[in-house]
Amino acid sequence: MTAARAERVIVGLSGGVDSAVAASRLMEAGYRVEGLFMKNWEDDDDQEYCAAAADLAMAQEVAACLEIPLHKANFADAYRERVFAHFLQEYQAGRTPNPDILCNREIKFRAFLDHARNLGATRIATGHYARVRHNPDHSELCLAADANKDQTYFLHTLTQEQLRPALFPLGDIPKERVRERARELGLPNHARKDSTGICFIGERRFRDFLARYLRAPEGDIRTPEGQVIGRHRGLMFYTLGQRQGLGIGGVEGFADAPWYVVDKDLARNQLIVAQDGQHPLLMSPALTTEAGHWIHRPPLASAPLQARIRHRQPLQGCRIAGLGEQGLQVAFETPQRAATPGQSIAFYRGDVCLGGAVIAARRTLAEEARNPAVPV
Repeated sequence: MTAARAERVIVGLSGGVDSAVAASRLMEAGYRVEGLFMKNWEDDDDQEYCAAAADLAMAQEVAACLEIPLHKANFADAYRERVFAHFLQEYQAGRTPNPDILCNREIKFRAFLDHARNLGATRIATGHYARVRHNPDHSELCLAADANKDQTYFLHTLTQEQLRPALFPLGDIPKERVRERARELGLPNHARKDSTGICFIGERRFRDFLARYLRAPEGDIRTPEGQVIGRHRGLMFYTLGQRQGLGIGGVEGFADAPWYVVDKDLARNQLIVAQDGQHPLLMSPALTTEAGHWIHRPPLASAPLQARIRHRQPLQGCRIAGLGEQGLQVAFETPQRAATPGQSIAFYRGDVCLGGAVIAARRTLAEEARNPAVPV
């Protein structure tokens, strides 16, 4: 990472240690660095639950320590329109969305990029753990050196126009080195805890937050064989593979073993659970998606690829068929646990993230046993 003619770059300073060290590395590489704090959410409960004020205060301390200017921008309206509205629509439809993926595409690499250009910057940077490789005719999104922190899954919907001006200063170093460097620099947030969870929910209980916007009718919890063993509080509050928080105590006639969510019957508003974390209803040898997004160009049909269906999952061997506008058909080398409609699958070849798609439906081992599919 070297600066060309002391380019002006604006780094998204969140108040966290990653973006702070990213800014310092850009300075060391010779860039003219400025920071920008993005406020992406605001509501009546901000003072009680949202960490934006504390994050801004820390970002200001970091900027002062690094002796760089700090700009502020409020993207809350854009976030509600482009990210949060979709989040609610997906939950209303019984799916489980990933707002971080959409936030990167619509806010951090669109609204932020536009704002940075208006401020006169030629590049933007973030504290994401990823790398970008610039070729003469295209740019590639590549895996981070720290496999445990790699965040390309959250970035797979970016376009060439968004990647070309992007810098990821942390892509070639491990998280441990980031903390060490922050201490060496005397940054005020060197020991600050990493943020987790969905930004607009903060410290609130997910169920309480979502209930403010959507109606969640209660219904039966039943086994795959049809026996009703409890009541759920609304299907949207449960995810495939979930074990905790089901509210199922000892059930007469069943072993004293944990229960897992293995399916949802949306038509009957029923939650399907089983005492088997690898139940055939939970395991998927194949899935279908919505239309794929490719960062550069689509792979050849049936070419051997790798994929992940969640952040930090080890890459899984797969093949794709039906590379059309209607969606993709994906077959895995080994069945995948809890492939969840509404979540995303990202595809890889070597160290390059090719793109991805939103999961539309899954084919389970239970279905496979009833009606074997033709291999992809």
